[in-house]
Amino acid sequence: MFYSLKKIAMALCVVALLAVCFSPIAQAQDYNKPIKIGWTAWSDAEAITKIAKLILEEKMGYDVELVMSDIGVQYQALKGKDIDLMLMSWLPVTHQNYWKKYASDVVNLGPLYTRAKLGWVVPDYVPTDKVDSIDDLTDEDVAAKLNNKITGIDPGAGLMQASEKAMDDYGLSDAGYELISSSGAGMTAALARAIKNDDWIVVTGWSPHWKFAKWDLRYIDDPKGILGGRERIHCLAREGFYQDVPYQVFEFFTRMYMPLSELQAVMLEASNTSYKQACAKYVKEHPERVHYWMTGEFK
Repeated sequence: MFYSLKKIAMALCVVALLAVCFSPIAQAQDYNKPIKIGWTAWSDAEAITKIAKLILEEKMGYDVELVMSDIGVQYQALKGKDIDLMLMSWLPVTHQNYWKKYASDVVNLGPLYTRAKLGWVVPDYVPTDKVDSIDDLTDEDVAAKLNNKITGIDPGAGLMQASEKAMDDYGLSDAGYELISSSGAGMTAALARAIKNDDWIVVTGWSPHWKFAKWDLRYIDDPKGILGGRERIHCLAREGFYQDVPYQVFEFFTRMYMPLSELQAVMLEASNTSYKQACAKYVKEHPERVHYWMTGEFK
């Protein structure tokens, strides 16, 4: 009987020791390189990237380095192993050109969120009988109200590549329109100015984005389907990532998934406070989801 109890006690000690050795913090102490995550200053990318950074650093004990650059550079950096991850691959349509070029050089860890959408957006006060579709933009009176401009974002974005094709296929370039390159922040600033003055404006837009919660906006129809349909946003890793990092890090990103409504709420909160505060609030208010991402266990 004593011998059996002794064996049980030893077994429990081994289990406890293994639990300590394989805990996220213990693994982090044995890994002394920063995890490099690429991102672009799009509101959804910033939100989910900074949530991941917060958890990896404060809950799991890893160092994280965020590397910001144009989306095309992110794909190149993954191929060159200059970054470990990017959390903003729009598939299957928006980034299809990048995917065709780099698919064999990266590892797809799965979707981070789904039901995303791209398109051209107008304030809801723009009459639907005047602007309901991209086809309507060629009307001379409509073009004059819009100053022959479509306000875009950074030129390397898949949305801008699709928008350039839409400009040609819908005859907007021939009608004198110009697609203005800007940035995510520049686009929302232009939208805010137009709404303040009740001016007409068309911007390149996507969901999730906090602007839909802040203002009354709508997508206009894209009869030719050039701008794509529903999209999934994937996490991509460099080749060899899963072999080089502790398995908890790799598995964290394979499990990380957010409902679109939750991500959009973080983005809206960040627009009113900061991404640091909004991400911290999300992590605090969703302990069970965060625990699952970290461990694979449901509380």
